[in-house]
Amino acid sequence: MTTLLVIAKEPRPGRVKTRLTPPFTPREAALLAEASLVDTLRTVAATPARRRVLVLDGAAGDWLPAGFDVVPQCAGGLDERLAAAFAGCAGPALLIGMDTPQVTPALLTVDFADCDAYFGPAEDGGFWALGLAAPDPELLRGVPMSTPTTGAVQRERLVAAGLRVRDLPRLRDVDTATDAEAVAALAPPGSRFAAELGRLRTATGR
Repeated sequence: MTTLLVIAKEPRPGRVKTRLTPPFTPREAALLAEASLVDTLRTVAATPARRRVLVLDGAAGDWLPAGFDVVPQCAGGLDERLAAAFAGCAGPALLIGMDTPQVTPALLTVDFADCDAYFGPAEDGGFWALGLAAPDPELLRGVPMSTPTTGAVQRERLVAAGLRVRDLPRLRDVDTATDAEAVAALAPPGSRFAAELGRLRTATGR
């Protein structure tokens, strides 16, 4: 069975979702980040897995559900931090971020029986999910992160290594206020993110 990894930042004002400000304040952006993280962790908790791991920059809070191992992110760029997350896995693993609260257990239930890797492209040119049947940190090290071509470069790295790649649906990350509105509209019933965005809109008149 697959290990599910979530790489995330502690949702503290000024440290997360800074591209949401403006129109949101740093505190409001942190509340939206926490809501997105809560939805993501709930989905991972509801997905069959051998192990669930939160790879965290910061300290865990009362938003963390039971059943997760928490490991600190290593130092270095995002490529190094993702590589280190996979290095801690002994078998098949699927990694996602905290920016796609619309994700569902069905999307995260993967089977490596006839492929070596899963790749989830993001609309901004990055990727929201990466799965490896045999985790190899070198498949991530050196990939330029946070660029419009990050996803293409990462996928090509997998192909060049001779891996059979299966693509997951393209999803939208929450980076800007426009993204937040679009993602909230796609969120499943009971979404904390959609509810928090609606509450902030009502409270501020936005």
